[in-house]
Amino acid sequence: MHRVDVDELFEGKQSKYALVVGVSKRARQITKSFEDEGIVTNEKPVLLAIDEIKNHQINLIEPDEDEL
Repeated sequence: MHRVDVDELFEGKQSKYALVVGVSKRARQITKSFEDEGIVTNEKPVLLAIDEIKNHQINLIEPDEDEL
């Protein structure tokens, strides 16, 4: 089972909303990429997206304080 430490993932982020949106957008990109390339895997796209964010492989663009 894959366990995610939310506090560790949220570290350095301003907005939980931006984190959730970023994970979901990246997961959709991964899913589309797998479908386009015909890749079959048991790995969940959401968990792959979380790992990428946690390992700083992708960065999230967060709104400014006045936009929240």
